[in-house]
Parts: sequence; structure tokens; C-alpha cells
Amino acid sequence: MIKKLLQRVFNPGKQKSGKKPKGISQQNAKVIPRSTHGIDRKLLSTAALKTTEGLQKAGFEAYVVGGAVRDLLLKRRPKDFDVATNATPEQVNRVFRRSRIIGRRFRLVHVIFGDETVEVSTFRGSHLADDDNARTAESGRILRDNVFGNQEEDAVRRDFTANALYYDPATEEVLDFHNGVADIKAGVLRMIGDPATRYREDPVRMLRAIRLSAKLGLKLDAATETPIPKMADLLKDVPESRLFDEMLKLFLSGHAMESARELRRHGLHHGLLPLLDVVLEQPMGERFVNLALQNTDDRVLADKPVSPGFLFATLLWHEVLAAWKKYQEEGHRPIPALHMAMTEVSDIQAEKLAIHKRYSTTMREIWGLQPRFEQRAGKRPYALIEHPRFRAAYDFLLLRCESGELPAEIGQWWSDFAHADGEMRAAMLLPDTEPKKRRRRRRSRSSGGPDTGPGQAA
Repeated sequence: MIKKLLQRVFNPGKQKSGKKPKGISQQNAKVIPRSTHGIDRKLLSTAALKTTEGLQKAGFEAYVVGGAVRDLLLKRRPKDFDVATNATPEQVNRVFRRSRIIGRRFRLVHVIFGDETVEVSTFRGSHLADDDNARTAESGRILRDNVFGNQEEDAVRRDFTANALYYDPATEEVLDFHNGVADIKAGVLRMIGDPATRYREDPVRMLRAIRLSAKLGLKLDAATETPIPKMADLLKDVPESRLFDEMLKLFLSGHAMESARELRRHGLHHGLLPLLDVVLEQPMGERFVNLALQNTDDRVLADKPVSPGFLFATLLWHEVLAAWKKYQEEGHRPIPALHMAMTEVSDIQAEKLAIHKRYSTTMREIWGLQPRFEQRAGKRPYALIEHPRFRAAYDFLLLRCESGELPAEIGQWWSDFAHADGEMRAAMLLPDTEPKKRRRRRRSRSSGGPDTGPGQAA
């Protein structure tokens, strides 16, 4: 009681970042006890427990929310935990010493415990509110919604019923405002509210619907699914960085194969990646991409590291091949033609999907090393195997061989060469049939005459 009184005294008034939270509204929520929902509290991370406990001790409401609750109900171990509260970002920041306020479109707080970060959001209000912190485009897309509200309003603002669930670790109860628990048990992914309106508010929700359906094995509700093909063009107005983040989540979900097929089936593939636009319609390209996606899925599901740069290099490779062939047919030498093709594909893709520079650099390095694998004579193989990107480029080569783009014996040769000792490597080298480069003779300077420089006539 004393703590709550002190909280009211020291945290009064309206915050600069939006409206003061209105308090909690639970009258329309179903309160589901542990005996019914079956969530094991022990599966929550220590950081998630400390975050909710810290906020509750300070006199605020605090719940584990969204995907973590959904995954727990599906008997999956969540990879991260989000918390929703009626405390403002400034109030959350004061409760936890190691925390920082982030975000522009909607301000959040990252609370840090050891190497784990818990994202804490304040209950959100309606983006239609008469408030300077709410703004929408003429199309209906939300541009800014930094508006605070109560818990019931927050639940309405979430995308799917399966994500509008609030778990209180203290009482072990789940608050369910939109029958999300029933939908999860029925294997259904359902949009909250009118799907067409919600897609106009945020077109990325269409991609998210496909990703979650594939990842969780939940069937899209008919009303949720029907508008998607008709509204696919709305994705053209989404900032490239947001599209990239969502596509990265999709391809690293462990269910990239299924997601790619569903994106094409729902007409969402055009313009996002050549993989989804053209490549899958080419027999060799389809096999190469399928192998790459299956390889990625296997690594994600086995909790092995995955390189986004390598993944996007595979997805865009056959666009590079097509451009490379075009430039060579125009008379350009192979290596300059490859670099021209790499630049062309990277520039075109940058207009559709803002691939981070650190990933695009990796892509170009992997592509640029591919011709060197066909050079298996002299000192060239030794130099290649010492290259920092050799391992990634070698794995890329194996995919090319497995897909039928290159003879399998090239991949096998490099596998053997990589594991051989010095003498064996020397014995494996092929005869050097490339013409020797003629070294230009450097002319000596004439006494008292001008220095014409190397390669110039006297």
C-alpha cells in the first residue's frame, strides 16, 4: 500500500511521449487458470520473471505477452520474452537500473539482465485518437501510434488473437480478450477486427500471417486469408528496412520452404526477391534455391548459426548468373562482367529490400570468389583456401554442384584439397594450362631525358 502511494506521488502527471496510461480494464477478458491453460511457469526465463516482479513490486501491472505466451500454449520453448505494462517508458526506466528507452514509431524499454534483454511496452491505445502521437496515411497505413491506453485497448491493437494473450507469472493466470486460447487449440490463426482494415493499417501483417501460419502449423482463418491476394500491392508503400526485417524473420524461421511456397500462393512474392519472382520458375534455379532453403531450415531447427549474408547470396545468385551471361555476350571479359552483374543485382534489390550493408558485402564476396574455384593449378588454390570467406564460398560452391549447375567433381576436388596435407595437395594440382602473362620490361631512365614511365614509348 505504501509503495503504491509513493509511486503515485513520485510519478504523477502526463508524460511527454504520449497519454498517461488509463489503468487496467479486464472486464471483457477471460481469466484462464493454470489448471486449464497448462503453462509451466518454470519455462519462463529468469529475466522475464524479474521484469514482471520488479514492475509489480513498484505498483504497476505487468504481464508476459504475445508470442511467448502463444508458444508456451503450443508447448514450445520461447526464444525471447516481451512484457506489457501500464507503466510509461520513463517509469519502467526508473524501476530498472540496466534499461534504456528505444524506438520512434512506438517507444519501448529494453530491460537487461545478464546477456538477456526483455522488451517492455506500455499498453497501447487507439491510433485513431485525437493526439499528436497518432498519425495515419491516406491509405490507412499507420505512420505513428505512440499513444498509451489500457490493457483492453492494447489487446485490440495486437494483430492476431493468438498474440493477444497476457500471462501473469504471479497468479499463473492468462487473460484472453479475443478467444486466442480457443483459436490456438483449434489450430487457427485469426486476425483481430476486420482483416482488410488491419492490413491497410500495416501491410506487413500479411507477411507475418504467412510466416506464423507456416512456423506454427496454424491454418489461416478464411476471413484472414481471403483479402491477402487483393491487397498485396500495399507492400509497395512499406519502408524497405521493415520489409527486410520481416523477410529475414521469415527465412530464418526454420520453415522458409513452406513460407516461400505460401508467399507465392498468396501473390505476395512479386517484387520482394527474385527468388520468389522468377527463380522458382526456372528448373535449375528452383533446385538451387530449394537446396539453400532446406539447408537453412535444417540449421535453424538444429540451433546452428545461420549467416543472412550467405542466405541472400543464394537467393539472388541466379539473377547474378543471368546478368553475368548478358554482360559476357555484350563482349565484356568474364571477371569484369561478373562484377558488373553483382552491382546490377545489388542495386535493383536495394530498391525493393534494404539488405543491410554487412550482409550485402558478404554476398558480393561469396559471388566474387566463385570463378576462382575453377582455377585448380599453380598457387591459386593455396591463396583461395586462405581467404577469410573461403568457408562460406566453398559451402556455396557445394550447393551449385548439388543443384547440377557445376560438375560434382569440382566440389569433391575442393573437399579433398581442403582436408589434404601439403604433399597430397601438391599432387592434386592440375596442369597449369593458362598462358603465362608477359611481364612488361621497365625501361631505364635516360640520362637527362624525361621519365616516360612504365609501358610508355620513349
